[in-house]
Amino acid sequence: MDLIILPLIWIANAVLNIYFWVVIGAVVSSWLVTFGVINTKNDFVRTLLDVLYRLTEPVFATIRRVLPTLSGIDFSPIVVLIGLEAFRYFLNLLAVKLVMVKSGI
Repeated sequence: MDLIILPLIWIANAVLNIYFWVVIGAVVSSWLVTFGVINTKNDFVRTLLDVLYRLTEPVFATIRRVLPTLSGIDFSPIVVLIGLEAFRYFLNLLAVKLVMVKSGI
């Protein structure tokens, strides 16, 4: 059983890490669009922004329904990042606990 759970925890950690950077990318790209730094008429940029939007907006929208914006500031990415890190922390604790139980510590 442990042979299955530990690799699954590793894969889940990797996926959560990738999604963490997707959220960071979505936030930074939204700032760059807002300040006119990147050209949204470029096909590659538009495709990249669309991918980031499709990956993050369902999660952000769920958080926005619960957490209102304050003074026009959207805190949903911060909540998502904190949630991701908390979930990764608990996965790592579970992995350590499994290794400790298996080794008899």
